[in-house]
Parts: sequence; C-alpha cells; structure tokens
Amino acid sequence: MIAGGFVLQPSRASAQWWGSRTPADFEECADSAEKAATKETKTAALSECNAKFAGRRKPGGGYTYFDFMQNRTFDIAGPNPTPEEQKRIDEQYTEFLDRERQSNIAAAFAAKQQAQQLQQATFQSEPEKAAAPTAAPGKPSTASGNAKRLKASNCANHSFSCDWPRLSERLSDLKKALIGSSSSKESSSKAKRS
Repeated sequence: MIAGGFVLQPSRASAQWWGSRTPADFEECADSAEKAATKETKTAALSECNAKFAGRRKPGGGYTYFDFMQNRTFDIAGPNPTPEEQKRIDEQYTEFLDRERQSNIAAAFAAKQQAQQLQQATFQSEPEKAAAPTAAPGKPSTASGNAKRLKASNCANHSFSCDWPRLSERLSDLKKALIGSSSSKESSSKAKRS
C-alpha cells in the first residue's frame, strides 16, 4: 500500500502544470501545455497529453482514435477508448492482419504464376529461334523434315527428356547447314587445284 503512494506522488507532481483542474481531453491538455513557460516544459507537457489521451476531439462532437498500425481512424465515445471499443479496435486489427497476409499470399502466387508463364513463353520461343537454319544453295532444306518429325512425336511438351533430343537434333542440323556448306566449298577448291 505504501509503494502505491510513492508511485502516485511523481505523477501528481508532474501534472501540476495543468493548473487547478485536470483537463477533460487532449485538446484541453494541449491548450494548458501551450501556456508553459519554457520550450522544454511545453514539450514534456505535450508528451504527457499524448500519453494520457488517445482520442482527439472531432469538430461535430465526439472523439476519434487513430490507429497507426492500421492507418485508419475509429470513432470512440470519450477521449480514450473504452474496453469494448479497444476490443473492437483489436479485432479490426486482427482482421486487418489476416487481409494483409492473404493479400501477400495472393501477390506471391500471382508473381510465381507470372514468372512461370514468362519462363514458359521464353522456353517456347527459344527452339523457334534455334530452328531457323538456312539451307545451303542447291541442298534441300532439312527444317521441314524436322518439323514433321517433331509433330509426329508422342513426347510430352516441355519435358527435358523429350526436348533435349529435339534441341540436339536441331543443333546438329544447324551445324551441318553451316559447316557442311563450307566443307563442300573446300573440296571443290581442292579439286580445282589438282
């Protein structure tokens, strides 16, 4: 009991700047704080006002409480939320966190789907770029034969075991088209020299 008396004493001493009567809300408290003699006393008094009163007076009457965690305001009956009002604010915060979590999950899922679609689109366009070898003059094109073989294949699309042989075959055809034409020129030039 004696310890409680010691705890209350400092708060009475620090609240003396309020004057003869205790302020009813933040606005009255802030008005009293504005009359403080020094800047330090004024700052300390405003800090006490913020700690003592959570709500702010509304122009039309009543009070509003700003919850910075939710970045929104709540209408309250007095200068501080009642236990019921605080419970409602806390419930709203729980719902807010649930919505944020669901929103983050949905955003992550959408980003993952977008990345997969981008990867799939890139994967589909790469073989088309690699499968464009030009036929050497006088040689039949092997690209049309490869396309027919690829369409006739029963492999599942986009599986490594099926796509690797296709890609390898296309690279071989490209190699034949590029190197094969230069080796035939070398043999024709050797024949001319002999």
